Amino acid sequence: MVRVLAVVAHPDDEVIGPGGTLARHARAGDDVAVLILAEGSTSRAAPEGHGGDPTAAIGASRQETAASAAALGLSRWHRLDLADNRLDRYPLLELAQQVAELVAEHDPQVVYTHHPGDLNLDHERTARACVIACRPQVSGVRWLFTFPTLSATEAGFAARPPFVPAVFVDITDTLPAKLAAMACYASELREPPHPRSLATLRAHAELTGATVGHPAAEAFGVVRGTWVPGRAVD
Repeated sequence: MVRVLAVVAHPDDEVIGPGGTLARHARAGDDVAVLILAEGSTSRAAPEGHGGDPTAAIGASRQETAASAAALGLSRWHRLDLADNRLDRYPLLELAQQVAELVAEHDPQVVYTHHPGDLNLDHERTARACVIACRPQVSGVRWLFTFPTLSATEAGFAARPPFVPAVFVDITDTLPAKLAAMACYASELREPPHPRSLATLRAHAELTGATVGHPAAEAFGVVRGTWVPGRAVD
């Protein structure tokens, strides 16, 4: 059994990025947890369907997270509900300490987080906090992976470091679970060709898979890895 942690900025990022991979971990019997830093609602002009009430919107979003996690086969998820698209208001040390608390509690061997070159500032801050919390001197993390997030990673290509995939995970069997989990986030879904549509999510997984000879896949960058020949983690 491998202990796995995904550290993401917003509700639905854990699905759009590594959702199929997390579902595959869960099916393999691995211990998977998700940490979501921001609440994902209050940066919008008015929360949809809740009369402009941010508290109601956040409550509904937490219900979506619970349903989405169940669709992926995950039983453990945590939300800090920090200010959406305002993670730059928090000292980086404070963010890293909050991530480090769960890293110490869960003691993951494998961690997934955002590509730090994303246009979205919450993604960048989450990635930096995660790298700090997972540094080898203070954690037992063996593999630290980054993932792209549709609408945020490709939007940063002109001005930010591009995402360069190094590892691909076959999610052919878990793509339906990824799409079902995203469908639980009704407040986040949009119509095609928006990046947060089910059709686009499927197309992205299929295109990624085609680059490595699988019907569907997710791609990851590697921040750090400790490899024992013949084994993914030790």
